[in-house]
Amino acid sequence: MVNNNVNIEALNKEKTSIARLSIISNAMLVALKLAVGIMIGSVSVISEAIHSGIDLVAAIIAYFSVRQSSRPPDAEHAFGHGKIENVSGAVEAVLIFVAAGLIIWEAYNKLVHGVEIEDVSLGIAVMLISVVANYFVSQKLLQTAKRTDSIALEADGWHLRTDVLTSLGIFAGLVAIKLTGIAILDPILAILVALFILKAAFDLTIKSVKDLLDIKLPTEEEDEIKRIIADHSASYVEFHELRTRKSGSDRFVDLHLVVHKKLSVEEAHILSDHIESDIKERFPRASVIIHIEPCKEMGANCKVCDGENANVQ
Repeated sequence: MVNNNVNIEALNKEKTSIARLSIISNAMLVALKLAVGIMIGSVSVISEAIHSGIDLVAAIIAYFSVRQSSRPPDAEHAFGHGKIENVSGAVEAVLIFVAAGLIIWEAYNKLVHGVEIEDVSLGIAVMLISVVANYFVSQKLLQTAKRTDSIALEADGWHLRTDVLTSLGIFAGLVAIKLTGIAILDPILAILVALFILKAAFDLTIKSVKDLLDIKLPTEEEDEIKRIIADHSASYVEFHELRTRKSGSDRFVDLHLVVHKKLSVEEAHILSDHIESDIKERFPRASVIIHIEPCKEMGANCKVCDGENANVQ
């Protein structure tokens, strides 16, 4: 049988480690972009520095949220701390909206008061560095988020993936400015960056709020849980009132299981333990509650009540 405690501990360490890498990478890029942006007077490069600054804040929030959400349930948080990740995702979305607003404001001022840019070669170089670094870190974040089912890491990963796209856009724009000398392209590019950021913030807000509102698990996950329960169908009459929800990386599943009227308490307990174990093998951080009901009490059409007790599988 899979040792879920060991698996969860390993996944928690992996989440913390990749969140730490994101902090280090973002801190270096913020310093580099800001220095170059101020040096050459490019609002688009400065906007990317602001974007990376928000990513840095998001990475710090993700780091602390994955550490806190990994804590086991306690007296005050009997259902665990998983929703810390959802709250952090919502906070990160707000920060992204703020960043987009700042970028648009700065770009507007440049459009109104004119644009002067020094040699853009440094800006082109720093954008290339940003693309490579953020693609590598975002790939690691998204892969880890998928393995650990962490919305905090997923949010951080998509922040950086958006940064990759916008950095590529700024890179292309700076190349165009160098070739054509049309400096007004710089604030226009900054506004396009802000629009990309707003889209990312909106998507993240929707995803974070869904779990805070205890929306059921995705259909494909619920179908898989039903299939796992159905694998034991020879040992029960029916199941109903399946309810699911998610909190951070944690899933909660509860259901009513109708069993043979002559099944002993011990046999019913063994059956529910088997079902719970199988669900947890597929979803390691799942909390499963099974309410046992005798078939006659529910008036169910029990096909085995007149025969021998069902075999527990």
